[in-house]
Amino acid sequence: MNQEQSKKRTATVHRQTRETDVQITLDLDGVGEHDVSTGVGFLDHVLAHVAAHGLFDLTVRAEGDLHVDSHHTMEDVALVLGQAFDQALGDRASLVRMGSAYVPMDESLAFVAVDLSGRPYAVAEMAWHGADVGGLPVTLIPHFFESFAVTARANVHARVLYGRDEHHRAEALFKALGRALDAATRLDPRRGGRVPSTKGML
Repeated sequence: MNQEQSKKRTATVHRQTRETDVQITLDLDGVGEHDVSTGVGFLDHVLAHVAAHGLFDLTVRAEGDLHVDSHHTMEDVALVLGQAFDQALGDRASLVRMGSAYVPMDESLAFVAVDLSGRPYAVAEMAWHGADVGGLPVTLIPHFFESFAVTARANVHARVLYGRDEHHRAEALFKALGRALDAATRLDPRRGGRVPSTKGML
């Protein structure tokens, strides 16, 4: 194991506002162990898939103003998750940096591409048939990807290509996010500790 590979790529981030209290612990070089509790069942479900399919060890604890709705909880969990990735990545030396994944789930197909470029940008192309999935407003799903991209300092493109079942479409998206992040966060020993950019920094 070289010096780059021996560095711990972990993070613990806590964010508390008048609307939410969120704490996330992340290990980029984990095995997919997860313990997620946000008070929003479907959010717990899809975050578990990000961890399991990205092979990240992930603990999420969130309390939010769910008596209002799930918006603030969804948004702030995405922001803190992005911060955790940013922190765990450090100076981003030796990163593969870019990753993408197509993920099918029964009749549905989703695609996510990630560039850990240091420049936040998100494109979310997803049309939904109904107003919610698992009790979660579908408008919050693209908002999750957008919020995550900002604090992760990443370029994220997420797209549902097709599918009938809303649960399948949403789950495929988050599985694809996990797979794309797994690819992008890997270390390439050929870089010899260099940052993957002609600029010399990300």
